[in-house]
Amino acid sequence: MTSKTLLPSPEATAAFAERLAAELTPGDTLLLEGPLGSGKSHFARSVIHALQANADQPPEDVPSPTFTLVQTYIAGTAEIWHADLYRLTAPDEVFELGLDEAWQTAICLIEWPDRLGDAAPAGAVTLTFGHTDDDDTRTLMITGPHSPLRTKIEGALND
Repeated sequence: MTSKTLLPSPEATAAFAERLAAELTPGDTLLLEGPLGSGKSHFARSVIHALQANADQPPEDVPSPTFTLVQTYIAGTAEIWHADLYRLTAPDEVFELGLDEAWQTAICLIEWPDRLGDAAPAGAVTLTFGHTDDDDTRTLMITGPHSPLRTKIEGALND
């Protein structure tokens, strides 16, 4: 099942991320797709900052994990894994990172999930960000099973 919407500005993307962050729990995995510059890292950074704010923690610096592959954060009792799989060359490298274990115990935000091949977790939901003719507006396509996570995402969009 797929649904599509527009995010008219970076601020709208951040506001959506903040509303969604209030609903995320360990075991939730978001697969973030889209071309370079489409807003994947901006969205992930906004989710992480909102989770930290919701836990009464100051926001940490959230660099893109392009070179480190994975950055982890703590928000209250929740662990957050932000992964950028762009540099992976084979799906089995995911297991070397421990990402498969994090899917069960952490909130996971995974950029370039196509590198997972068939290894993506069954309950994950894909958020595909795209460019439009307007430099600030992004398209957002939601793909994935009807699940509690999908319900959280759609609720955050409709708030």
